[in-house]
Amino acid sequence: MRLRLGLRLGLRLRMSEGGDRVIRASEIGRYAYCSHAWWLGSVQGLPSSHQHEMAAGEAAHLRHGRRVRTLLWLSHLAYAMLLLAAVVGVVWLASWLVGW
Repeated sequence: MRLRLGLRLGLRLRMSEGGDRVIRASEIGRYAYCSHAWWLGSVQGLPSSHQHEMAAGEAAHLRHGRRVRTLLWLSHLAYAMLLLAAVVGVVWLASWLVGW
């Protein structure tokens, strides 16, 4: 099978039977780690013998992503609360100075 790498809105793999497909960063990492393993999985279509480890890694990445989204939401909430406290403080100070 003849392979040719091209640059067209990202890396694409052109196979002689037609069809382009996007090469993902993880796939480049697999190729850099072991080009033969990449060839067996990506070109020949053989499944990895490390399915359990890959599933565990995917689950860990999903958990991490949820934690990051939660912490981002909590930081936005904290800034909103801080802004609300500042507004309440300014209103209280203004009313104290005016003597309401």
